[in-house]
Amino acid sequence: MNSRELQNGSKSWYVADGWLPLKRRTKNADLEGHEAIIILNCNEDKATVLMDVFYEDKEPVENIELEVSPKRVRCFRMDHPEEIGGLQIGRLEQYALRFRSDIEVIVQYGRMDVTQPNLAYIGCMGFAG
Repeated sequence: MNSRELQNGSKSWYVADGWLPLKRRTKNADLEGHEAIIILNCNEDKATVLMDVFYEDKEPVENIELEVSPKRVRCFRMDHPEEIGGLQIGRLEQYALRFRSDIEVIVQYGRMDVTQPNLAYIGCMGFAG
């Protein structure tokens, strides 16, 4: 890579702590318990990303195809099967994710847990492979 070229992420990403919280809603706001994967594509070409889901006690689900348009960001809700290849992830089920992209992207993970009055949101970068 030329020193003037900018690297736009990685082709491999990992998120080790997936755990879809209960769906409850907050009392004073329309916030719902969920998890999401956010993929940023800073490139001139479409990104085709394969997502693999690993579980504690069952076989993985592999090669779920996700697409992100050039120079766009896309959010995939883990509780919306239609956004993740029809996969239904159980609430309170431990899982982990691997992403393999044909071009460099950036992957972030977020969880909104509304099961207690103060609610909790975590957002963290995936681990670039």
